[in-house]
Amino acid sequence: MKVYKTTPFEDVMSSLPAKRRKAIEAKGRTLLEKIDRRATLAEMRKSRRISQAKLADVLGVKQMQVSRLERRKDPRLSTLRRSVEALGGQLTLIATFPDQEPMVLVAGSAAKSRATRNA
Repeated sequence: MKVYKTTPFEDVMSSLPAKRRKAIEAKGRTLLEKIDRRATLAEMRKSRRISQAKLADVLGVKQMQVSRLERRKDPRLSTLRRSVEALGGQLTLIATFPDQEPMVLVAGSAAKSRATRNA
């Protein structure tokens, strides 16, 4: 079995031509800006050009309930998931810690099935 030596990222970057480094750094900034976007449920709905009435219809509720949901400070995760899916998306929760990389948080049954697959 062949053992490969790891090379620190900084060494790889410093070995590249300046033009290539700048292009990689610019792409990295662009990607970080995309994942750092934050929006309320109402902002998300508006960006998708979907009215409260249409979202209510898809969710099977009244428009007034969508309005209340968008103003709630602490909605249930299941409600957020259904709302995001009704907008055509998928809800993903990411846990961040100061001393390690971010992790995607999965529901209990999904985590169990994943652990079984990896065993």
